[in-house]
Amino acid sequence: MKKSDYLKDIVKHIDIKKHNVVPMVEAMNDMAFSARDLARAARIYDMMLKDKNCSVILTLAGSIFSAGLKKMVYDMVKNNMVDAIVSTGALIVDQDFFEGLGFKHYKGWWHGIDDNELRELHIDRIYDTFIDEDELRVCDETTKKIADSLEPRPYSSREFIEEMGKYLSKYGKNKESIVLAAYEKRVPIFVPAFSDCSAGFGMVEHQWNNPEKHMSMDSAKDFLELTKLKIAAKETGIIMIGGGVPKNFTQDTVVAADILGYEAPMHKYAVQVTVADVRDGALSSSTLKEASSWGKVETTYEQMVYSEATLAMPLIAGYAYHKGSWKTRKSRNFSDYLNKESVKVS
Repeated sequence: MKKSDYLKDIVKHIDIKKHNVVPMVEAMNDMAFSARDLARAARIYDMMLKDKNCSVILTLAGSIFSAGLKKMVYDMVKNNMVDAIVSTGALIVDQDFFEGLGFKHYKGWWHGIDDNELRELHIDRIYDTFIDEDELRVCDETTKKIADSLEPRPYSSREFIEEMGKYLSKYGKNKESIVLAAYEKRVPIFVPAFSDCSAGFGMVEHQWNNPEKHMSMDSAKDFLELTKLKIAAKETGIIMIGGGVPKNFTQDTVVAADILGYEAPMHKYAVQVTVADVRDGALSSSTLKEASSWGKVETTYEQMVYSEATLAMPLIAGYAYHKGSWKTRKSRNFSDYLNKESVKVS
């Protein structure tokens, strides 16, 4: 088989605006097990959007954009349903920014596949999704180009991702990009482990070529900025897709604020969608009630949904979208606030 035989059927992103799932989700509330859990999670998300004092933080992990959920998050940003994002680098760079440059993800398969053949053809596989490795290298090179253009100093990932949004505003080929929408809507995006993605290769090359004077990523600055956001926001709700670093990073802001001498309240609302098994004690599967023991999350409005994200999130986000509570929300413009804070410090 040729490369073109594999890279032919494009992954299409689901459009939550086209499917009014409110009646279905409300009917699921009268069921049991995961259906009722999901319905309660959807109601809690809608409560976040109705609460005029609540700022919503979305955390993202897993390969959900390559799987067709990119437009869902794009619509959440564009329609003022989220005020800040904390994510893995793969989602923001390898999948969203990658598509913003005009590239695509392709429908593939996992059964009976010869991964050695894929490697020889420069095709990368994520379960049943294919990506062109040669196009990913272009993405790597673009992040290097952005790094080369910046003043040599430590940056938070939020600052660098703003530069990525600025780049897409000028040169992007696909305008349905979360990075671009967040840049335009002044929604900050944090990627605490930024080098653990395609951008990391660009950063390595940038620093290799500029050993004396180069830009760098400061994860402590990330944590400080997100903590400042929590202190300024006061009441917050979290929507967590998957777990990992974005989940813990966001929950920890309550403790960090306390260490800095501020009484930031625990996250008032919290929803997590995960397939991780709670029994192994891992971070991704730790319950929201467990987080309360650490002083991070209140237990009044919290809900775990044990489901794969591509099944659960179109229902949860679609319910909140069609309920329409976002229509009366005001933009927080946290990117502008954090930029002012950075100027103040310097």
